[in-house]
Amino acid sequence: MKASFNVVKLKFVSIQELPNSWNQQKYLDLLDLMDYGDTSELTPEELKEMCLMSLTDNDPEDAAKIVLEYVFKDRLSNGQIENLSSEMLDEKIWEEYADLSLHEEFFNVNQLLYEAFNGKFPHPEAIMFQVKVTGTTNDGISVFNDFSESALIRLLVKGLPKNTLIYRLFEEQVEGEDFKDAKDIIWQLTSEKKSDKEVIFSVISSAYWFHNFKYVDSFGGTTHADKV
Repeated sequence: MKASFNVVKLKFVSIQELPNSWNQQKYLDLLDLMDYGDTSELTPEELKEMCLMSLTDNDPEDAAKIVLEYVFKDRLSNGQIENLSSEMLDEKIWEEYADLSLHEEFFNVNQLLYEAFNGKFPHPEAIMFQVKVTGTTNDGISVFNDFSESALIRLLVKGLPKNTLIYRLFEEQVEGEDFKDAKDIIWQLTSEKKSDKEVIFSVISSAYWFHNFKYVDSFGGTTHADKV
């Protein structure tokens, strides 16, 4: 069943680093992999600094292998890591890799390497935007109870040009009842329910999918949930 909504964009910004993408433990793990030595006396600020410096003790391709092997462990083969470590010097792997479920992590890998090597890797660009979604019926927002990403993307594309990339690549999923790729298109999603008719969504995703949303102010549209 389709539900009708009015959507107002509240915020739209470009970001270079995703929230909670790297932390002290991850820096420690990487330093350990690079045989840094004793890290017990490093402050949290020094951990990141030493991690970035240790990466630059390697050439960019070897540094990429180190981070890729750490992040993807047994999920990518040695051959895949070998190829990707070379390709990611010139290509935006977080946009181009066939498996969408790895895109967010590829972005995080690239962001760390970009920072370490002062721009020798592609410039990382993600987006963060916030929308207020108001239903035309009292129980309208229940459509977001399950599979929120699916219902939200179906609604958001109504405010974008008909030839928007999401619709062109995933028209069948957008129109259907099983949008299996939605959770990999939206990397991070939080919501704050304001009433039975209104909810505010905060979305983090790749600029690849939603760069045109910066031109949107408000719109109306319908959406529906995946079939449970």
